Amino acid sequence: MKNLFKLISVSLILSSPLVHAADTAPAAPAQAQKAPASNAHILKRAEIDALLATPEKVVLIDVRRPDEVTALGGFPVYLSIQIKDLEKNLAFIPRDRTIVLVSNHAGRAGKAADLLTGKGFNVAGAAGVEGYIAEGGTIVKITPPAPKPAAAAAP
Repeated sequence: MKNLFKLISVSLILSSPLVHAADTAPAAPAQAQKAPASNAHILKRAEIDALLATPEKVVLIDVRRPDEVTALGGFPVYLSIQIKDLEKNLAFIPRDRTIVLVSNHAGRAGKAADLLTGKGFNVAGAAGVEGYIAEGGTIVKITPPAPKPAAAAAP
């Protein structure tokens, strides 16, 4: 009788919703290591348009991959330097212009803006192409050039 009582007690405890949920729930994932938020100003459409009105004073650097640029489009004139290559291409970035960093949602652009600000560049902020479109901005659809036909082998 004593063992039967223990068995019933254990069964009741394990079938309790509070205990059961805690025992059967998957372990909580370890806290995801998120990169710290960027300190860069996220530019709105009006700010971007005002900067684009003086093209001789601004340079846009698109830090997206080429396939992302062709998929969504971009601004008419820009430097294309992927974020992973930005630091080794600092010599190609003009220091006498205001810089706007561009990515899809301004996340990578914000990180790039932080990097360039830290290197002494005059950075206006980060822009997201999708946010710019959502605010009514117009971008240019960029079509990659057609592949060149392969040369015929000489006989």
